[in-house]
Order: sequence, then C-alpha cells, then structure tokens
Amino acid sequence: METDCVFCQIVAGDLPSNVVAETDRVLAIVDIDPQAPTHVLVLPKEHHNDVGSVAAVDPKLLAEMIETGTGIAENECDGEFRLVFNTGRDAGQTVFHVHGHVLGGRSMQWPPG
Repeated sequence: METDCVFCQIVAGDLPSNVVAETDRVLAIVDIDPQAPTHVLVLPKEHHNDVGSVAAVDPKLLAEMIETGTGIAENECDGEFRLVFNTGRDAGQTVFHVHGHVLGGRSMQWPPG
C-alpha cells in the first residue's frame, strides 16, 4: 500500500467509496466525477502504477479487472461499454494506481478527444 495513494486509502477502508463489485483482488467503485450514466472504476487492491505495470507483473490480475468491468457493464448497460486505461499525465491519468474506467449508458463518440 502506498500511504499517499487515494485508491490505496479506499482499498484500506480509510476513505469512503460506493462499491459496485469486489473480489479478493479487485475493487470496483462509482467514479465521483462521472462522465457517463455508468462510470465505474475497476482497480486492483494491490498497488500498481499503470496498466503496463500490472500487465507485466500479474497478467491474471489484469484479466480479473477486465472480467469485473465486463460483468458490471453486462448488468448496468447491456454489455455495451467503453473500457479506458489512462497511462501517464498526458493521457489523462491523475491517480497513479492503475484503474480502468467502465463507461456506458450513452452513445460514445470517436475519437474520444
């Protein structure tokens, strides 16, 4: 756990969150600044900085994150969703604990911007 990481603090129960799903290794929470009717963050309970890091160290954990996000999308937006992993500041990553954004419930535009 990184003591200054907001997601590590949420995983530890030190900060409140609206939990949508949870497994032994993954937590899914409602985004506090939703960009779509369904906007859920899927994150590992273990700290990894970005999607490339978790993929290199523990690809099964990344697969579990994707499976969790897909299950949420099946339940909340009929399986039609966008799954986004921002990596690096220029790509829009603001919390450096890997997390996937499950976005759905509305028509998505391309390119995303």
